[in-house]
Amino acid sequence: MTVLDLPPLEVLPRDLSAYRQGNTGIDYVHRFDSGRPGPHVLINALTHGNEICGMVAATRLLDEGVRPRIGTLTVSFAHVEAYNAFDPAQPFANRQMVDNLNRVWSAAQLDGPGDSPELRRARALRPVVAAADHVLDIHSTSQPVAPFWVYPDTPGNAAVALAVGGPAIHLLMSDGLGTGTPLIQCAPHGRAGAPGAALVVECGQHFAQSAADTAVATTWAFLAHCGLIDADAVPGGVVRPAAHRYALLETFVVQTPDFAFVRPLVGFETFARGELIATDGPHRIVSPCDGCTVFMPTREPIVGREGVYLTRPLQA
Repeated sequence: MTVLDLPPLEVLPRDLSAYRQGNTGIDYVHRFDSGRPGPHVLINALTHGNEICGMVAATRLLDEGVRPRIGTLTVSFAHVEAYNAFDPAQPFANRQMVDNLNRVWSAAQLDGPGDSPELRRARALRPVVAAADHVLDIHSTSQPVAPFWVYPDTPGNAAVALAVGGPAIHLLMSDGLGTGTPLIQCAPHGRAGAPGAALVVECGQHFAQSAADTAVATTWAFLAHCGLIDADAVPGGVVRPAAHRYALLETFVVQTPDFAFVRPLVGFETFARGELIATDGPHRIVSPCDGCTVFMPTREPIVGREGVYLTRPLQA
């Protein structure tokens, strides 16, 4: 499809007003304590307003009355304000209101003087994230690509992603994203040697039924791995494919209105060392290595937002 063509809207938002009043004193946050020892697991949906596969998984948890057999389960709808701004004629426009909610989780920003809908919501959710031993943050992509994991490159995160299974592709961040602090790196999860796991799962194209199905299966598999539910409750069973791992090298932010790729990209295309990937006004984005693989190339460049992630494949 061309850059501005709209994809099929197979899954659409639903009214979430019935989920606003949880039991934590924070809107759209629900917590269930088994009363038995075990980990505290946070399932977080809607970090971005139009990434609605997480909404499908979170509402299904609540609608089906899923309760932890050990430990504690918290279910959060992060950015309902952006979600409620959805317009089917412009389904990519409500990713955020002002700031990217998945880039504001540093102490400097959360404790600083800045103000935006995203900063206010992150400050409200800060204790929710901090209380969790393990975090699954559910996302989706603008282009129809295979699902993948994203996580800080630690042995604990890798072990959990491999044990949970699901997506075969793993994107490892050695030094963060380079454009801000994501929710999964909010303290204490961003500290070296953090005992718990904090993972993003990118489930596929925002509005595809397959993305919603992946979100549900991955959520149930994550809870089963943590011991909160039985493994036989995972839809389709637990699938653990061989992992294809990539290391994040660089994140490029769009600097000018003239940003353009050399050819249409959707993700996972590869480039040779020195090969031109995109131009951005006077700037040239070239491949830093042979086999450089692009992740999440922007569908529609917006100045100040990420344009493309460059990675290199890692040996198995």
